[in-house]
Amino acid sequence: MKTNDNQSGNSTIWGGCRQWNRCEGKIQQIGRRQVDNLQSFIRKEPILVISGVLAALSCLAVPPSAAYLGYLNWRTLALLFCMMAIVAGASGAGMFEWISRKITGGITDQRKLSRALMLLCFVLAMFITNDVTLVTVVPLTMLLMRGAAERTLILTLVQETIAANLGSMVTPFGNPQNLYLSSFYGIDTGRFLQLMLPYALLSLGLLLLQSYLIPKGAVPAGGGESEAERMKVQTGSWALYGVLFAGAVLAVLRILSIWLVLLAVTVVLLLHNRQALRRVNYSLLLTFVFFFILIGNLGNMSEIRSAILSVLQGHELLVSVLASQVVSNVPAAILLSGFTPEGELLVVGTNLGGLGTLIASMASIITFQLYAGRRNAQTVRYFGEFTLWNFLNLAALLLLAWLLQWRSVLPG
Repeated sequence: MKTNDNQSGNSTIWGGCRQWNRCEGKIQQIGRRQVDNLQSFIRKEPILVISGVLAALSCLAVPPSAAYLGYLNWRTLALLFCMMAIVAGASGAGMFEWISRKITGGITDQRKLSRALMLLCFVLAMFITNDVTLVTVVPLTMLLMRGAAERTLILTLVQETIAANLGSMVTPFGNPQNLYLSSFYGIDTGRFLQLMLPYALLSLGLLLLQSYLIPKGAVPAGGGESEAERMKVQTGSWALYGVLFAGAVLAVLRILSIWLVLLAVTVVLLLHNRQALRRVNYSLLLTFVFFFILIGNLGNMSEIRSAILSVLQGHELLVSVLASQVVSNVPAAILLSGFTPEGELLVVGTNLGGLGTLIASMASIITFQLYAGRRNAQTVRYFGEFTLWNFLNLAALLLLAWLLQWRSVLPG
């Protein structure tokens, strides 16, 4: 009887151990999954994570208070949201891809096709931002040039990326840093266009010259499906997005109230296309919020503020270019704006600074990721061509800034 009791007890103990081991295994599995998810999020949103950590650290020195609300540039956040939501809706309706295909349709020479795609990126980026332009045009390029030599495709994609970054610098709403800096410093559209026109003209000339790197020849077969099969075009909604976009531009020009436009965009998309609201880049908006908090807190730390001012003062353009190479041009614009009144120099510096390293502009990473997902992608070769042509263009534009004697031409 006692033996049976012992056996029963041992069985219970072993059963409990096995159950515990299973539970422990499940806990470890869940833990590994959470760690993998965290690592994946950090790889996907490194700028957001870094800005969040820096903002949190700054809160240790300057405890949170109601004053934090004054740090945020609400107008910039509203403008960004409206632009991203409208462009997401128009993109989802097939508007930009339809335009792209209409422009490039019928071109049979690969040099002419590459040049047309590059110019398309340059012009589109002025209005729908460099990011959206590349998301639209790069997949189309890889489809149309699927049978081309790999170097031809790589050079075309590199030129498109440079074109989108340079084209976006022309207008106050071409990229997030322009939208922010023009609003923060109150730079009117006329002055903004005057400021960036010389750089835009040189950029266009450089891009046209570089298009001759693409060899002439018939566009290889393998262009993909017909337009009807490839696209889901919703032309009925295009007029609606056109009206909303016009309203957003008028808000940038300060003709319409941004709050009226924000209300209109939100209500219309809630009723008409909620999916567009889901596709808004909320990570970018949150990154802006984190940097606003960081800048506000740094401004209240006298020693750090003095150190930043000593480096930045008199070197705004060069510092903004260099900072963009390390942290990307949007964060560089937000960070440096809190420490200098020379907004126009920051506009030039952060736009030129979008050239250079792969991370200098987040739009450049979009092209690289899209290309890297291609079968047999030559990523090392892409990186080499990208780096070479980006720094050559950057050097030429910096030389122009020097020739224009920007210290006397620009305020300050």
